[in-house]
Amino acid sequence: MPLFADINTALKEAMKARDPKKDALASIKSEIKKQVIDSRSDGAGNIDPADDVVLGVLQKLAKQRKESIDEYKKADRQDLVDKEQMELTVIESFLPQKMSQAEAEAIVKAAVAEVGATSAKDMGKVMKAALAKINGRFDGKEVQALVKAALP
Repeated sequence: MPLFADINTALKEAMKARDPKKDALASIKSEIKKQVIDSRSDGAGNIDPADDVVLGVLQKLAKQRKESIDEYKKADRQDLVDKEQMELTVIESFLPQKMSQAEAEAIVKAAVAEVGATSAKDMGKVMKAALAKINGRFDGKEVQALVKAALP
């Protein structure tokens, strides 16, 4: 079942159960719809996005929630931290499982060998190859650190 259909199903169930998660699910759905409509040139047709589009939106929303949580903690607003944390939990339930540090290191090493990187000048090529294989299952900043460590 496509990821967007899973989100729709979860939203319907949350609405029937009067679950507080329904607001988070509705905002996820509307953000996905907005992304699909913005990416179309004609702006018409059914909303049925590919899973990679949905994952991109979910990753963006998760990153926004994490940043908001940090800011609200600095402002000592626990009520808003709790709300953002609940929304982040809902978003992360649709994201693929994160890979381990060892798996990410193996992918980075393979990308270095694949690209034939010999110096830090090849970092962009290695990052592109590694991120394509990692596909959002590991934090980009951590991948960058692994690539820097792997390059001579």
